[in-house]
Amino acid sequence: MVYILAEVGVNHNGSLDTAYKLIDVAIKSGANGVKFQTFNSDKLAVPTAEKAEYQKKNTNNDDTQFSMLKKLELSYEDFSKLSEYCRGKNIEFISTPFDSESADFLNSINVDTFKIGSGDLTNFPLLKKIASFNKKIILSTGMGSLEEVENSVNYLKQNGCAELVLLHCVSCYPTQNEDLNLKCIQTMKNKFNIDVGFSDHTIDSKASLYAICLGANYIEKHYTLDKEMEGPDHKASLDPEELNDFVSLIRECEIIMGDGVKKCRDAELNTKSIARRSLYFSRSMKQGDIINEDDLIPLRPNSGICASHFEDFIGKILKMDVNKLDSVTFEQI
Repeated sequence: MVYILAEVGVNHNGSLDTAYKLIDVAIKSGANGVKFQTFNSDKLAVPTAEKAEYQKKNTNNDDTQFSMLKKLELSYEDFSKLSEYCRGKNIEFISTPFDSESADFLNSINVDTFKIGSGDLTNFPLLKKIASFNKKIILSTGMGSLEEVENSVNYLKQNGCAELVLLHCVSCYPTQNEDLNLKCIQTMKNKFNIDVGFSDHTIDSKASLYAICLGANYIEKHYTLDKEMEGPDHKASLDPEELNDFVSLIRECEIIMGDGVKKCRDAELNTKSIARRSLYFSRSMKQGDIINEDDLIPLRPNSGICASHFEDFIGKILKMDVNKLDSVTFEQI
């Protein structure tokens, strides 16, 4: 089953009430988990740090990155409440810590799965801290080379990571089709032999469906209450109705993909009995006759010996008389 991670990120805009509403939206959609970002702005950016271009476009341009982040913080107490709320609603609470103190806090409230964002793919001090908890880690790989991913995978394993999932990610908001490079999912699955998913920053659902067809078994997608809200990520997020459709499409895709076992489906059995061929005698023959290739003909329906056994009868001697268009049986030879 594909694990669907509904990404709140900072789309709560610093409001605990909005965060609760977003959790309810994720629950209604049928997502497996809901993810937040836990950070202390003082430990994330210097006061003069500029915003990324997409952040400038979607927020007040007078803000620095630092002042923008300050408005988007939730307190540790808030996250404790949200974690308990998720536990009571039977949806997994996950968060991305951006500093060691936040990581320790999330571990203290018994978060089972830690997400590491693409920006920290090479932040070895933070990787070491999170790996030391011996818990599941989902690592995004945006902006990274295969060599960097390999170095981080090895480092996490060396420092105690119990279970690791990689997410192919392109750190553009929104991501354009020509930048998606979804074959990286297969590249990383083959290279690391672990679960690989997709963090989808496109504006619709198609890329995630293609990712699943390429073997992704984790899908992360941003969502919001309203795309017109002030904030850096709302425009590249799904609204509640779109999230519902997104989850439904993924579940439908799973059904269509199936289990990969090649066999006759129950729905095909009737057609198989009509369309496949079994062996019949092409002419009447006598006891003691030797069967030649021309004496047998594959015909519908498939009610007797499968035509794949054709050569088992060539050169055999009949033990009884047969008539033209009699079914061939092993008892006759």
